[in-house]
Amino acid sequence: MAVDSHARQISGLDALELNREKKVGIGARLWGRAWPMLTAVALVLVIWQLVVLSGRWPEYVLAGPGATFGDLWHRLGTAEFYQALATTMRRAVTGFALAVAVGLVVGAAVSRVKVLRAAFGALITGLQTMPSIAWFPFAILLFGLTESAITFVVILGAAPSIANGLISGVDYTPPLLLRAGHVLGFRRLQLYRHVILPASLPSFLAGLKQGWAFAWRSLMAGELMVIIAYQASLGEQLSIARELSDSPGLIATMIVILVIGIAIDVLFESADNALRRRWGLKQA
Repeated sequence: MAVDSHARQISGLDALELNREKKVGIGARLWGRAWPMLTAVALVLVIWQLVVLSGRWPEYVLAGPGATFGDLWHRLGTAEFYQALATTMRRAVTGFALAVAVGLVVGAAVSRVKVLRAAFGALITGLQTMPSIAWFPFAILLFGLTESAITFVVILGAAPSIANGLISGVDYTPPLLLRAGHVLGFRRLQLYRHVILPASLPSFLAGLKQGWAFAWRSLMAGELMVIIAYQASLGEQLSIARELSDSPGLIATMIVILVIGIAIDVLFESADNALRRRWGLKQA
């Protein structure tokens, strides 16, 4: 009897495990992800409209949702909007790619060389906490009102976070994996390639995500401060809308910037989920 009872308990636990591992349909997963966001958007729109109806600010200062989305719809049908979007995204991708390269080199060197860690470890953290906007006067002095000034600040804004992400990942690499790598004959670059970098991927991915956030914020600040002739950008559209007291256009451009930020965050989250599934930390 005791054996049968124990068997039934094990069977029940197995059933619970199997039920938990059943795949949820893609429609249910999409809806489970979408409805909280849709609810939040609806709540924001209601609060926004109530504030507008209160009359606290005139319409040219704070436009309502109707006027704003009408302006956004109009912009989506113009070539100038897509030129501005293309310019901004080109700057973002270029600056972030260069920041990744710099962050990788610096992070790899500092994480493995004790002298460099002692000399530059605190400096990297200090650069990470420094507001990007503070770099622009120096960047403009160096490069003038050019795209190089924007790229320079984007790199300085993103690279420290990427380097720190890699350093943290290397620091938390299990010693057992390092010993196994040495037993397999890996040395220096091989050890980095086959053991350390794969083990540090979660932390490095978090550093990339944070680095992108800093790069995007730095880019928006740069496009507001460095207006380059004949190069339309989202930052330039923000600046022009502010000068013309064009509240619908200003808020519409801000919504575009917000949506791009959310879309990139979803990409990073997808990469993180894929990594967790590969490591067996998340069900497929």
